Amino acid sequence: MEIFTLAFMQRAMAVALFISVITPLIGNIIVLKRLSTIGDALSHAGLAGVTIGLCLSLSPVITAIIFSVLSALTIEYIRRSFPNYSEMATAVVLSFAVGVAAVASGFVKSSAGFNSFLFGSVVAISNFELVTVIVLSIAVIAIMLLLYRELFYIAFDEEGAYLSGVPVRSINLVFTILTAIVVSIAARTVGSLVISSLMIIPVACAMLISKSYLHNTVLSVVFAVIFTLAGLILTAFYDLKPGGTIVLIGICTLVVILIVRKR
Repeated sequence: MEIFTLAFMQRAMAVALFISVITPLIGNIIVLKRLSTIGDALSHAGLAGVTIGLCLSLSPVITAIIFSVLSALTIEYIRRSFPNYSEMATAVVLSFAVGVAAVASGFVKSSAGFNSFLFGSVVAISNFELVTVIVLSIAVIAIMLLLYRELFYIAFDEEGAYLSGVPVRSINLVFTILTAIVVSIAARTVGSLVISSLMIIPVACAMLISKSYLHNTVLSVVFAVIFTLAGLILTAFYDLKPGGTIVLIGICTLVVILIVRKR
């Protein structure tokens, strides 16, 4: 238990706790709106921002947030330009982000720093990143609670929400930006390549046993917290990659729930 008295592990646990709360909050809406691929697009956009930050010797978290938010705005713009082919927006942004990340990664001096953002790293979290994650997580939670009813309505019936006077476009834009922020700040702990899985898998587990939207939201947060903390503990003891460990724990849990539910 001495490992939990170390400063880097305490920072990792604090960051993981906040991230495991905000990711399923976002993931719930993403799943209900059938926009699961947007997480992949923005996670790769965040990775492109990370590579740019590493190349320019800037804070990778800040550049990831900036690049992800710009990508989120681009997705919304393309979706409005092609209303009947909205899924094309995520594919375009994903392709662009992968291209930028691939080219910029060739100029990154520290491969270890770059790899820590690919699959997450427990020891690499700085005090600045800790404060950034806490502040932005609190802001995301507050906005999600403030827009709870509107997001609930839009997730199930976007056209009905628009006819009822809900500012659908504005709320969709705010939600997309929040998704970009969540993906960016989770990159260091969970990893850019697997953060979208942490948005979806806890929600999928919760949907198998929940009975209402609120119940599903609470359960998905509980699952995400369990997966993340368990993954970090295994990472600390067995020197594993935190992102992959967290996702595999989630997948195993999902399979177990499916088997038990079927029987």
